[in-house]
Amino acid sequence: MILTTTPSVEGRTIADYKGIVFGEVISGVNFLKDFASSIRDIIGGRSNTYEKELVSARENALNELSQRAAQMGADAVVGIDIDYEVLGQGNGMLMVTASGTAVKLA
Repeated sequence: MILTTTPSVEGRTIADYKGIVFGEVISGVNFLKDFASSIRDIIGGRSNTYEKELVSARENALNELSQRAAQMGADAVVGIDIDYEVLGQGNGMLMVTASGTAVKLA
């Protein structure tokens, strides 16, 4: 499956548009991650715990998008956009949404 943020795949022709496809992941952040992150806020530096959670959520959203596109008979997804939101009481949930257009290439 070819995944790209561009509206086309260089050197390939889009033969059929299968439709808009999404991949969504909502990930909770637990107490220990919050605690470790709060220490980083005080002393400075990057929060590796949150960064790993963000990378994992993004990869899972793209994998879900890819699987849904394959179910539609697509072999590529173009125009991918990735959005991030925080949800829940105290912003304790991270939502990552990937969307794009599933296409069949010639």
